[in-house]
Amino acid sequence: MADQQQLQAAIDQVLERVKAAGADADVIASGSNNFSLKANAGELDEYKVTSGQVIGVRVVKDQRVATSYSESLEPASLDLMVEQALVNATFTQQDAHQQIRCANSTLTTDRPEIYQADTASVDDKIALALALESGVVALPNASSSPYNGFGESDSQVILANTLGTRCYHQERSTYCYAYTLYEKDGKQAMHGGMSTGRRFDELDANYCIHHGYDMAKALLDGAPVTTGSYSVIFELDCLSSLLGAFGMCFSGQSAMKGINPWRDSVNSMVASPLLTVSDTAYVEGGSSIKAFDSEGYATRDTILIGEGQLQSLLHNSHTASYFGIENTANGARSAKGGLGVSGRHTVIATGTSSHADVTAGEYLELVELQGVHSGADAVSGDFSFGASGFLCRDGKRVQPVRGITVAGNFYQMIKAIDAVGDTLQHDHSRDFFAPIIRFNKLNIAGK
Repeated sequence: MADQQQLQAAIDQVLERVKAAGADADVIASGSNNFSLKANAGELDEYKVTSGQVIGVRVVKDQRVATSYSESLEPASLDLMVEQALVNATFTQQDAHQQIRCANSTLTTDRPEIYQADTASVDDKIALALALESGVVALPNASSSPYNGFGESDSQVILANTLGTRCYHQERSTYCYAYTLYEKDGKQAMHGGMSTGRRFDELDANYCIHHGYDMAKALLDGAPVTTGSYSVIFELDCLSSLLGAFGMCFSGQSAMKGINPWRDSVNSMVASPLLTVSDTAYVEGGSSIKAFDSEGYATRDTILIGEGQLQSLLHNSHTASYFGIENTANGARSAKGGLGVSGRHTVIATGTSSHADVTAGEYLELVELQGVHSGADAVSGDFSFGASGFLCRDGKRVQPVRGITVAGNFYQMIKAIDAVGDTLQHDHSRDFFAPIIRFNKLNIAGK
C-alpha cells in the first residue's frame, strides 16, 4: 500500500494538471492492505496477502463530466489518466447540475475506535482460522465446514478537489465466519455464523461455530408449512438484506432518473406510523463511520421515514441541485466510478412493544432468504424468495420450516406492521440497526 505522502503527491500532480486544463475536479486516492485465511481438512487452504492503491479523478469542464482512474502512481500514468478524463468529457452531455462544489473542506475521521493497533500475531490468526473449521467438524453430525475464514483490512482514503478540499480517512476492520454442513439420516442442512470487529480480540469464533451448527441442526427436519398468509418476523440479517433490495426507494439519484416509486412522495405517508428509519452518520460500533462523504461534505444524520411519513431521500450535490433542495451529504464514489448516492448506517427506531408482545401468538421467524436481489422488483415492490425458518408460538419455536416461498409487496408490507420491539440490535455487518419488527400477513407458499 502506498503511504500517505505518495498518495498526497499523486493528488497534487493530478490537481495541477486539471487546473492547467481550465477544469475543475475531485480526486479520490485510496490504498489498502488485506489479509485472509481459510481452512480445509485441518490445513490452511488459503493464505492471501494483497495490497494496492488506486487513484481516480472526476473532471468537470464546460458542464461536461467524466471519470478516469489509474492503479499506478507514476507521473506519466497520472498525466494519461487526466488526459483521458478530459477527452472523455468532451463526448458527454452537458449537465449544469453536476459540479465540483465542496470548497475548503479539511475533515479527518477523528474516531480512534475505527483504527486501533493490531496486537495479534500471524500465528494467532492462523490458529483462529484452523479453530473455526476444527471446531465445527468436532461437533456431532457436522460433516464439514465448507465455508470458513478470517480476514482483515487496513485502508486509507484521501479526497481532494480543485476548490481547496482535502479530507483524510483511515480504518481497520476484521471478521471471521464459519458454516456448518449438518448431515443426519440422509438429510442435510447448512447455516453459518459471522463475527466482525475493529480488533482481533473482538472476534468471537465460538459464536461463529455454534450459531451455524445450532441453526443447521435446528433446521434439519424442516418442512413446508401449509400455504397461507402468516405474520412474519425476519431475523435481522434477513431484514437488512430485504431492505437493501429495495434501497433504491431512498435514493435521490434513482428519483432523478425517474425510476424511484417514491420520487413524488416526500411528506406523504409511505409506511406504518410505527416505522421510523434514519440514515445515521455515527453509531457506536458501526462499520460505516466516516467524517465526510465522497465529495468532502461532513456526514450527517437524515430521517428518511418519520413515523410512517417519508421525510427525505438521500442526496449528493448533483441530485440536490437537480431538485433544488438541501444536500444530505450522501455522495458516494469510489476511485474507479462516477458520483452516486449511498447511506451510512440504517437505523430503525425502537418501538414500545415488549419482546413478549412482539412474539405473541403464531408467526413465522425467517432466518434465511434465498435469491433476495433476483427475486425483488425495486420499482413495483413485488418480491418472491425462497425461505427457511421456524413456525413460532408465543416466542417459542414450534417446528422448523424449509422449502417455502415468501411473497408480497415491499411497499405494502411496511404499511402492515403489527409491532415494533423496544430493544435495538445490529446485523453482523454492523451497518444496520433495528429492533424486532412483526409484519402482518405475508403470503407463504408451502404445501
